[in-house]
Amino acid sequence: QVQLVESGGGLVQAGGSLRLSCAASGRTFISDTMAWFRQAPGKEREFVAGMRWSGTYINYADSVKGRFAISSDNAKNTVYLQMNSLKPEDTAVYYCATAQFRFGASTLSANYNYWGQGTQVTVSS
Repeated sequence: QVQLVESGGGLVQAGGSLRLSCAASGRTFISDTMAWFRQAPGKEREFVAGMRWSGTYINYADSVKGRFAISSDNAKNTVYLQMNSLKPEDTAVYYCATAQFRFGASTLSANYNYWGQGTQVTVSS
C-alpha cells in the first residue's frame, strides 16, 4: 500500500517556473515507477513524465520535453517535477501516480495503481 501526496501547484505567469513534489509513504521499491499525469478541463488525463526510483526509464511527453524535468530524492521518498518555461497550455491538475511493472514502464494512466489527490497548476498569459 502506497499513499501519494502532491504539493507545489499554484498560479504562475507564462515563462515562469514551478516545482511540484510528490511524497510517497508506505512500502515502496526501487523498481517502482513514479509518474506525473495532468488533466485539463474537458480533456483526458495525459502522461507528462515518469521514472523509476532507480533513476531508470526516464520519459517525457513530447509537449514538455526540454522544459520539464523529473527527479527524486529517495531518502525523502519524494519525486519532483521541475517545470520551466511554462505555457498557458500547461494549465491542468497535475497528479502523481505509481505502479509496478515487471518490464519497462507505461505512459497509460489505466496501468497505474495508486494516485495522489492532484495539485492545480495555472499558467497565465
